[in-house]
Amino acid sequence: MATAMTFDEVEAYLSRLAEALPEPLFRELNGGIVLLPDTVMPAHDRDGQLYTLGTYHHQPHGLGRYISIHYGSFVAVHGMDSRRRQREALRRVLLHELTHHMENLAGLRDLEEKDRGQLERYLAQFDDED
Repeated sequence: MATAMTFDEVEAYLSRLAEALPEPLFRELNGGIVLLPDTVMPAHDRDGQLYTLGTYHHQPHGLGRYISIHYGSFVAVHGMDSRRRQREALRRVLLHELTHHMENLAGLRDLEEKDRGQLERYLAQFDDED
C-alpha cells in the first residue's frame, strides 16, 4: 500500500529537482521555492475536491517572487499514489509554477489564462447541476 511522502522527503526531493534545473529558470526568483505544510482549497471549491498544489507569488512591494508548494494539498491529492507518481506530480507542479514565473518575467499570461479556463470548466459542471 502506498504512503504519502513525508514533509522532509518532499522538501529534499524539491531541492534535488531545483538543483537539476537550469539556473536561468530561477532568475529573479528571490524567495526561492518554499514548502508549506498547509492544505489550500480555493473559496470557489464546490465539492471538496479542488486543491491548490502550488502557487507562484509576485509581490513587487513585499516578499518579491517565490513559489510555494502546499504539502497538505499534495498529500490530499497524491498521498495514496506510488512514490514514483508522487515524484512525477511534484515535478509537474514545480515546472508549472516555474512556467508562471518565466511568463511573468516576460510579461506573458498564457498559462494563467489556461488555468483560468480550466477553473471555469470545473465551475461550469456545477452550473449544469442547478
